[in-house]
Amino acid sequence: MLEQALLFLLGLITLVIGAELLVRGASRLAVSFGISPLVVGLTVVAFGTSAPEMAVSVGSALNGNPDIAIGNVVGSNIANVLLILGIAAVIAPLLVAEQIIRQEIPIMIGASVLLLVMALDGSINRIEAATLFGLVIAYTVFLVRQSRKGSAAMSEDFADDIPTSQWDSHWTVQTALVVAGLVMLVLGAGWLVDSAVVFARAFGVSDLVIGLTVVAVGTSMPEIATSIVAALRGQRDIAVGNVVGSNVFNICAVLGVTGLVAPAGLPVSEAARHFDLWVMLAVAFACLPILITGREIARWEGILFLGYYAAYTAWLILAAQHHAGLQAFSGVMLGYVMPLTVITLVVSIVRHNGKAASDR
Repeated sequence: MLEQALLFLLGLITLVIGAELLVRGASRLAVSFGISPLVVGLTVVAFGTSAPEMAVSVGSALNGNPDIAIGNVVGSNIANVLLILGIAAVIAPLLVAEQIIRQEIPIMIGASVLLLVMALDGSINRIEAATLFGLVIAYTVFLVRQSRKGSAAMSEDFADDIPTSQWDSHWTVQTALVVAGLVMLVLGAGWLVDSAVVFARAFGVSDLVIGLTVVAVGTSMPEIATSIVAALRGQRDIAVGNVVGSNVFNICAVLGVTGLVAPAGLPVSEAARHFDLWVMLAVAFACLPILITGREIARWEGILFLGYYAAYTAWLILAAQHHAGLQAFSGVMLGYVMPLTVITLVVSIVRHNGKAASDR
């Protein structure tokens, strides 16, 4: 256990350093090539920080643990929104680009709906997996072309957010920083997940719950580290774009590749189909009203996200242990917390629309 604890700590330190290198290199590279930091966050950073999810899900499917593969992706997407955006917003309120509200979040919601529909029959077959992988390729090409059309204006808008220095001003150094950051993120996440799984299995937790919690948070550590560093540095578009892009990549690329390499497609458990996939979809939809009310994620909204993630994790643990308090806990969430949240969001939207009308 001491060895696993040291491995966990080493993984965490490696993740933090890797995130710093990745954010610096990617943000400088964006300006060098005339691509907006938002697109870099949605593609290079998001795809790179999702590499641990790819490695864990593919490895789990090949080793006969499909529940970990599915739980890893679904749990990571839930953690990306509730945990990562929650932490980042508490550190500094996140101003959100209009493109994310208008285009990227609807794409994330669409990918979540598509996954749910594909999984309803109990598996993701190879044709469905190939469709998912083809969609992520098309999405990436579309983003790059879109960015190129408005590259000059975007570069001017975000130039002030990018750190300036001489030693990393050349694109070769910036590329090296990105590669080094990605390598450290993958290594750190691997060490973190390996040690965390040992701890979880010592307490007799199921593969699905391990995938939804320990492995999901562990493989999301690159996103957590990257978004926190980006928020601290004021690079808001990389912080938010990283989360949204990672969710799209997790569904389309990670499950696409995993479904293609799995021996007989990717089975989806009844528990995931009836609960966790719906939670993932609800979390994706939850982004829209919060962002529409002011194109930002305020601190109180970040705290709300963190509270929901804590409640979801508590529910999973209680359900896994068949705890007697599960029914009472569910009743409180459904009968009081959820309605109060809906009312708060509706009031926020009404106030925002009223303020917008008066400004006109």
